[in-house]
Amino acid sequence: MGRLFRRAIASGYGVRAGALNLTLALGLILTAGTALAGQVTIAALGDSLTQGYGLPQEDGFVPQLESWLRDQGAEVRVLNAGVSGDTSAGGLSRVDWTLTPDVDAMIVALGGNDLLRGIDPAATRANIEGILRAAQDRGVAVLLVGMQAPGNYGPDYKAAFDAIFPELAAQYRALHFESFLKPLADLPDRGTALRELMQGDGIHPSATGVALIVQAIGPAVLDLIDRTQ
Repeated sequence: MGRLFRRAIASGYGVRAGALNLTLALGLILTAGTALAGQVTIAALGDSLTQGYGLPQEDGFVPQLESWLRDQGAEVRVLNAGVSGDTSAGGLSRVDWTLTPDVDAMIVALGGNDLLRGIDPAATRANIEGILRAAQDRGVAVLLVGMQAPGNYGPDYKAAFDAIFPELAAQYRALHFESFLKPLADLPDRGTALRELMQGDGIHPSATGVALIVQAIGPAVLDLIDRTQ
């Protein structure tokens, strides 16, 4: 800033020109500050689905989402806080340093690895609630991405797990998106979805699959941005 002041004065002719250039420099600084203040920063806290496992960096969920949001006219920066293999407990352990002062909103997409490990739904609920409470304490708006348990754990497990996300979203007044992979699961031709929209492991979406997920979840993220403003 001091350099701008010195250049403004040095480039003028006399006191009047220097004052004029100083005024222009101040205007540019204030304009730049306003533009920066208008940008919304979203942290995407999640696991390998958020992190972009198996994909080139530019094809992952976070870069594709940020690009989609900007195409809709949003001034936004999306931070990748996804860690491959993370459970809800891992997300809770990271939430405090994820919620830096510049973070305005957060997408929470955890629970898949809890299912893979058969973790007690009560423990998952407590972890997700801890994350939502941390965001609430900091005044950070949240979009909570849900997940449904498979039937092989039994009806009681499934009912307890599936209820975690809509119930906590309502309790903490967070936005709720039903499931990260729902846009792919809802496709009528599951065979085509697996071949073209999923990676070889059958768990993680391909770049094309991520694009469909972004199109589906994008409007909810726009609503999240509205909440910050």
